[in-house]
Amino acid sequence: MLRIFTSRVASVVETAARANLSATSIVSRRCMSKHVVESEEEFDARYESFFNRPDIDGWEVRKAMNDIHADDLVPEPKIVIAALKACRRINDYALAVRYLEAIKDKTGPKQGEIWPYMLKELQPTLSELGISTPEEMGYDKPEFASESVYDMH
Repeated sequence: MLRIFTSRVASVVETAARANLSATSIVSRRCMSKHVVESEEEFDARYESFFNRPDIDGWEVRKAMNDIHADDLVPEPKIVIAALKACRRINDYALAVRYLEAIKDKTGPKQGEIWPYMLKELQPTLSELGISTPEEMGYDKPEFASESVYDMH
């Protein structure tokens, strides 16, 4: 009789403990997540305002550019315009050209669709700031490229 009583009490305690454990683990999983879902407009506004800061320095510009480049996206032209103007404020022409190269590379297999659109949107800013595109500077072709040894006569 005592054996039956203790086994039933143990069963009830075990069931209660499992229910409590599962409820606790669900709550703790919810509390551990700090990921905030950010809309595209909020993302654009955040980086645009970051690049438009008047006291931005070279390290911060490079850090933000690397953060954007690490994301799986091609930034909107308004973000690129703000980044190019930040490059101009810190007087770093090479960074501006390299960023344009990175944006072109980021377009990937859709380069024929996205890159002309980006250039069309960026052209007034590029003219205003006096920044040449990598194609205008000849950076789209290797400088010391030689023809293939199989094509030589």
